[in-house]
Amino acid sequence: MNERAIEDYHALLRGSLEEQAIQTLNAGIERHNLSFGNRPICNVLRPFLLTSSRYDRIRHGSAMVLSAIYRLGRTLLDNHELRANLELTPAEEEIISIDPGYSASDASGRLDAFLDADGDFRFVEYNADSPGGLLFGDVLGEIFMEMEVVREFSKRHPLRRIPVRPLLFDALLNSFSQWNLSRPNRMPRIAIVDWKEVQTRSEFEICREYFESMGCPTMIVDPGELEYRGGLLRAGDFMIDLVYKRIVTAEFIERCDSGHPLAVAAKERAVCVVNSFRVQMLSKKILFALLDDPEYSNLFTVDEISALRQHIPWTRRLREGFTTWRGRKVDLIDFVQLHREHLVLKPSGDYGGRGVTLGWECADEQWQRSITDALGAPFVVQERVEMSKETFPVIGNRGIEMEERFLDLDPYTWCGESVEAAGVRLSSSSLLNVTAGGGSAVPMLIIDN
Repeated sequence: MNERAIEDYHALLRGSLEEQAIQTLNAGIERHNLSFGNRPICNVLRPFLLTSSRYDRIRHGSAMVLSAIYRLGRTLLDNHELRANLELTPAEEEIISIDPGYSASDASGRLDAFLDADGDFRFVEYNADSPGGLLFGDVLGEIFMEMEVVREFSKRHPLRRIPVRPLLFDALLNSFSQWNLSRPNRMPRIAIVDWKEVQTRSEFEICREYFESMGCPTMIVDPGELEYRGGLLRAGDFMIDLVYKRIVTAEFIERCDSGHPLAVAAKERAVCVVNSFRVQMLSKKILFALLDDPEYSNLFTVDEISALRQHIPWTRRLREGFTTWRGRKVDLIDFVQLHREHLVLKPSGDYGGRGVTLGWECADEQWQRSITDALGAPFVVQERVEMSKETFPVIGNRGIEMEERFLDLDPYTWCGESVEAAGVRLSSSSLLNVTAGGGSAVPMLIIDN
């Protein structure tokens, strides 16, 4: 059905409908400043189309994997021996000791997945700390629904989108209500906190506009503008109840110390910080080694193990010693050296595609050098997963061209217990990351079948 639907869409996208689609997209990008740095966040004229039955399967599988992650996160907090696998620094240990005052440290998260040709999917990372781009895709969905080609297409294939702004707002309020049990119905004053120089600031403006429309005074704040005195966190005259923490915890630790007003206010329960600093544990890519390695299967339920085996690729902490590969015992370093074309190396604590080595895209000499450099540092090795491609109408210098793009589908997680909506990224390269450059966001629209 998906292939026929895509063919129908492309057949419609010509003449006046194509021109109107371009105008609508450009106007929407300009109106909402949908850019990553100086690049428009989207340069294609077709949404990612997903049938409702397939979406439901993805959502169910994602929820089971999220359940396992949530269970593992609670265990890591209590089990110092298990947590040692994450190789947290003393500064990281200190910051995760701050009790957020609510149950799920990852009120909003993103499971990054690749789809294969058979309709299955596998997750390669969990972005639990300040997942970006949620509202870019949300606004793009609204823009695409204004296109005449989408309206014509929906006459044959009924479409729906899943609004993300209400999901994010509800997750923030849910966390705040748990934190503020004495006054659970009070609407908070919100600060969206990140560095001034980040390239996603336009997304914060979308957040601010929505939060204020829901009755919450909101300000976008650089960490340097925060001060804590008299038991109150503030930015100038703006008193803050809830921090929507978009600053990445690792960068906060690197650039600020434990005496920073945000850390002190969070520790003294003077402000609700969402996502909490405890997501630093869940952001480590070694987390996937704990999810996948049979050595730790006793931590999970039977249903969770089944979902992990189906949707998590083989992942191990890169270190000398023996492990298992498809049921047989192997020397890990020898195995990694011999199977370059099927493996990827990732630094455990970095993000945005930095430091990643794709074995199938490098020569043997570079692969051996990458292994040597990674040994002794927190790195993981992960099995290569199948990446699907689709043809999209791309806006280029010579007009619209039909081009193949790799894509990933990234389900959004809420309060550690539910999965709803998803982001989609496209790229001509197999390193799908807008931060790494060259990518494009695109909205997901669901075909009701």
